[in-house]
Amino acid sequence: MFKRIFHNFSNSFNFHYSQEGWRYFYGSFYYISSIKRTWEASRDDCLQKGAELVIINSQEEQEFIRQYKKSAWIGLTDRVTEGVWKWVDGTPLTTSFWRSGEPNNYYGRNEDCVEITNNGGWNDLVCENEINWICEKKMAPLPWER
Repeated sequence: MFKRIFHNFSNSFNFHYSQEGWRYFYGSFYYISSIKRTWEASRDDCLQKGAELVIINSQEEQEFIRQYKKSAWIGLTDRVTEGVWKWVDGTPLTTSFWRSGEPNNYYGRNEDCVEITNNGGWNDLVCENEINWICEKKMAPLPWER
């Protein structure tokens, strides 16, 4: 009985967010932008939505994001200390999906922000570039997802 009630609640909750362009995956809702902005402007947009630039914590989450085949900002940066990659929530990078040869500060440019490319690999970019972005709003996983 509880599972059925909770399932009905979660379906209506999911419907609400999906109507606003969000997609659900294992305890989080994701918003994939249709316009392009700088990394900072993208982060501001996520914060205004009560979310944050996406933090990719697993191979499964990487594959979920990768299916959209869109180059987009993620919540990873080394702006504070060059070469020390941290997520926007302050946690250090532990699992990564860099493209071969990345990160590289291409041609000596100060590439402090990270995009997931349309083929799914990560690439460091100049934060002032304008590309799409992905927000993540963390929720608790549904009981049957645990």
